[in-house]
Amino acid sequence: MMARAFLATVLCWSCAAVVAAHNIGVTPITWNREISRLIYDKCASCHRPQGSAFSLMTYRDVQPRVTEIKAAVLSRQMPPWGAIKGFGDFRNDQALTPEQIELLVDWIQNDAPRGNNRQALPPEPHFTESAAPAPPSHVVPVSGNLSLQQPMLVDGLMPRKVAPGQSMRITALLPNGAVEPLLWLHGYDSRFSHPFLFRKSIRLPAGTVIRGVSRDDVIELIPADSK
Repeated sequence: MMARAFLATVLCWSCAAVVAAHNIGVTPITWNREISRLIYDKCASCHRPQGSAFSLMTYRDVQPRVTEIKAAVLSRQMPPWGAIKGFGDFRNDQALTPEQIELLVDWIQNDAPRGNNRQALPPEPHFTESAAPAPPSHVVPVSGNLSLQQPMLVDGLMPRKVAPGQSMRITALLPNGAVEPLLWLHGYDSRFSHPFLFRKSIRLPAGTVIRGVSRDDVIELIPADSK
């Protein structure tokens, strides 16, 4: 009898723990707390008053466009990074991570709440117009396969001439047979032209073959010591 009573007590405790776990409230994702910070960090440089695209700086700007925003981020059209994530490691990568996409989509699918705590809303970022950076000198243009005649420390790549919607997977075949992933362009749009700058410069020895660039396109290798 005592054993049965002990077992019954343990089962009651277990059931209570399960019920308690399922009753824990989940804090909803809101514009004021999470989404505004994401938009300000990843989108506002273009999507702002006097920017190059319609403003997403306020909840009033964003709320009518949530369906459009969801479609754009799920298709990775926005932010317009133009390359496959995970193929090469870039310090200026503005593409959303899978976790950020999930956060934004979950918010939209839960009716995109604004949130009640206006104190949680961060200050709007401020942007100053700056001159376009001068193109690097001493770049190495690549059209078709290219064998490096000298060793090179590469800081990044710049699509200089790419057909609209072009995709190409660019790799470096090292003399020892190893393959270094450089850049996988996907549906590249020259309206959003920008360099792809490695988080850590890549050292390519003489005899390395750059592969994957179409003969009709031009991709520039940017030396790490380019001025």
